[in-house]
Amino acid sequence: MGTDVGAQARALAALHPEIHASLDMDRVEEQRRRAARPSAHTDDFGDSGSGGRGESYVVAQRSTATRARGISQLVDIVTGNSAAESRVLVDLLGGDGLVSRVVAREGREDVVIATCDASPFMVEQAWAQGIPALRQRAESMLFRDASVGGVLLAYGSHHIPPTERSTVAEEAFRVLEPGGVFVLHDFLVGSPVESWFKKVVDVYATTGHDYPHFAWDEADRILRSAGFEKVFLTLMDDSFLVSGPTRQHAERELGRYLADMYGLEKLYCEFGADEAHRRTFEMARAVFRFEDAAGVFREARAAFDEDSATWSVTMPREALVAFGRKPLCPS
Repeated sequence: MGTDVGAQARALAALHPEIHASLDMDRVEEQRRRAARPSAHTDDFGDSGSGGRGESYVVAQRSTATRARGISQLVDIVTGNSAAESRVLVDLLGGDGLVSRVVAREGREDVVIATCDASPFMVEQAWAQGIPALRQRAESMLFRDASVGGVLLAYGSHHIPPTERSTVAEEAFRVLEPGGVFVLHDFLVGSPVESWFKKVVDVYATTGHDYPHFAWDEADRILRSAGFEKVFLTLMDDSFLVSGPTRQHAERELGRYLADMYGLEKLYCEFGADEAHRRTFEMARAVFRFEDAAGVFREARAAFDEDSATWSVTMPREALVAFGRKPLCPS
């Protein structure tokens, strides 16, 4: 079902009518026709047969709790600031549905996640888990004007070419109901996360990773130019968190998560799984060391919980979050 947007729309009508009601069926039909034509876009998140790293990424995302802290905060920003009636939150770079799984894990009923992605493989993997998903590009949404309550662009926003970023914000503005909220999440130019991508992911992933991250003023300008009001920018704790029976197990499990999430296949090929996981953790520990927005020095930290007799390892990350609201009344 990954490439058949018509089938996805029919499945949404039958199983998830609240999401389907927000779709623009003329746009869906146009997308269905376009899908039959050759595409110039590469799919880094396709399966290994197509040269993508989607399979290892899906394996990593089985660990729903690892990034749950940051994801929960992003969803809270939408629900806490939206004045729209619709519960639908469009997750533009939804992959195989991690945001949806985090929301379900928390038992939330204040939001309905519409997982969207440009990768047919990711959309197919989402449906395989029973997660409502739609294949679309972030700069060309398939939703009606003023039809959803929130739009989230997160965890991969730097993959959007700089020339198309304003278009994505304008599309978010179009599909949002008055009072709806658009959230842009990425990692700042010059941040440890950007260093991680340059020094590790671009070197050891078969897909490489040469994508420009966001600057503070760029994110602010994009939202304001699109027409959003009450625009606010902040830095958010978006750490990885992994637990295990021993400290070493937790550290290796975090290394495995990062190696799979970022598709560090060259490490696996050169060193084998165990050593690849160890080296990935050590490289992450060396990169993710910084002074946060509050002036506190952050680095990898391990802690033992006596009640559960488990170790947890936190790898700190700090993310840029910019959000704004569509005016309730037209200007």
